[in-house]
Amino acid sequence: MKNITVIGSGTMGNGIAHVFAQNGYTVSLVDISKEALDRALATIAKNLDRQVSKGSLTEDDKKKTLANITVFTELGAGVAQADLVVEAATENVDLKLKIFRDIDQHAPANAILASNTSSISITRIAAATKRPGQVIGMHFMNPVPVMKLVEVIRGYSTTDAVTAAVMDTSRKLGKVPVEVNDYPGFVANKILMPMINEAIITLYEGTAGVEEIDTVMKLGMAHPMGPLHLADFIGLDVCLSIMNVLFEGFGNPKYAPCPLLVNMVAAGHLGAKSGQGFYDYSGGGKELVVAARFRKKEFA
Repeated sequence: MKNITVIGSGTMGNGIAHVFAQNGYTVSLVDISKEALDRALATIAKNLDRQVSKGSLTEDDKKKTLANITVFTELGAGVAQADLVVEAATENVDLKLKIFRDIDQHAPANAILASNTSSISITRIAAATKRPGQVIGMHFMNPVPVMKLVEVIRGYSTTDAVTAAVMDTSRKLGKVPVEVNDYPGFVANKILMPMINEAIITLYEGTAGVEEIDTVMKLGMAHPMGPLHLADFIGLDVCLSIMNVLFEGFGNPKYAPCPLLVNMVAAGHLGAKSGQGFYDYSGGGKELVVAARFRKKEFA
């Protein structure tokens, strides 16, 4: 596989495009907005500059990487030559199903179609296409240029050959692929998100404050980032979406999202990307938010 199309130019999409392009692949980056594509290219250039300043990349490597990326606002044109399409759109099942129907219609018959979904069923996505055996999950971790893991998710119909090809391609990117089966949350988020949700419940019930919870998990469990800070970094809306997938998929009340998480998303406090979540990022740094509304009424 040499021709890669990435659908979606947000945080994950531009990171995926960056990694493929840096490793010599020809990349078509697709988004509906030219402004979004311009921002993505600027982000990629900034991240490449960081690599150059650290000595892990040369200026020539940077130029070659950027030259490997072409942007498109039309999906049909963007996937026309693709060997592998990686969808990295918003974590919304209806949107992903529509995108995969469109990709299936326009991509070459032998193209592999992958989703960077963090929790949505690959089997369900594959069923929206006429090539379910060629549909797979390719779940990169954020930030993509730095994190080594790729969760490779086999749908019910994904073939051995497609799985092997995606595992091999992931290794060629310098990543460590791990093959998992298609059940809600896969492995990463089936374990991570209930932990984050439990940290939010611990705050909501008044057991401890934001900083205290994060400090216990960092110093006591050797986590590089506390769960509430991590939730802000991921996006509270994304956390809520994944918890809802787990809750609906397994039908088990242990996966019910904390009411505080639901309320914060409804209020638009989504974490770092909105400027405020469990911490305040509006000043360019990270400041503690002390808020009585984080706690249940009887504890406030």
